[in-house]
Amino acid sequence: MTLRVLLSLGLLTALLSSCSGIPGIPGVGAPNRPYLAGLGVTARTGFSNPAEASSFWDGDSVNGASLIRINRDDQKAYFYKGGELVGVSPISTGNATHITPPGRFKVTEKDIDHESSAYGVIKNVATGQVVNEDADTRKHKAGPGEVFVHAPMPNFLRFNYGIGMHAGFLPGFPASHGCVRMPEQMAVKFFEHAPLGTPVIVE
Repeated sequence: MTLRVLLSLGLLTALLSSCSGIPGIPGVGAPNRPYLAGLGVTARTGFSNPAEASSFWDGDSVNGASLIRINRDDQKAYFYKGGELVGVSPISTGNATHITPPGRFKVTEKDIDHESSAYGVIKNVATGQVVNEDADTRKHKAGPGEVFVHAPMPNFLRFNYGIGMHAGFLPGFPASHGCVRMPEQMAVKFFEHAPLGTPVIVE
């Protein structure tokens, strides 16, 4: 089936769980998220990385078992239904220090409003200023007058213990703490069409 290009609706550039990122602005039509305000993306397109606008999805009316293939070299995720390719999304996988391990896995958890238990930012309560933009609960603690804000990971699909796929910031190269970041509109589609048990192949 021919894939159709999704029109650019904007991108939620969120902080990530096992993949701390850079917060940004919500996508067009998305509810206001105060914790993401103040750090921008390209004003003209809504995308900080133009490659994000190349996302494809044509799987709403296709039946069959779902399968996700993640190619770290291409920095792309491929979604199949009934053996047919119905979606392609740019991604950002783990960096050199926190790799996204290869292997064959399955979706074991779905959480539409997931937050990281490990990563986030530390902010000054009075001013709202970020004092640590890459905070780790195992290493960093909020001081007096500060608060630890856990990284939001919308449309989270867990497939390898602490690693999953979710909406997040794509700088154009592997940059996460191990998770697989996706444009918001593609994270929504993958989340909606990948039931628990969906095979996930990381290459």
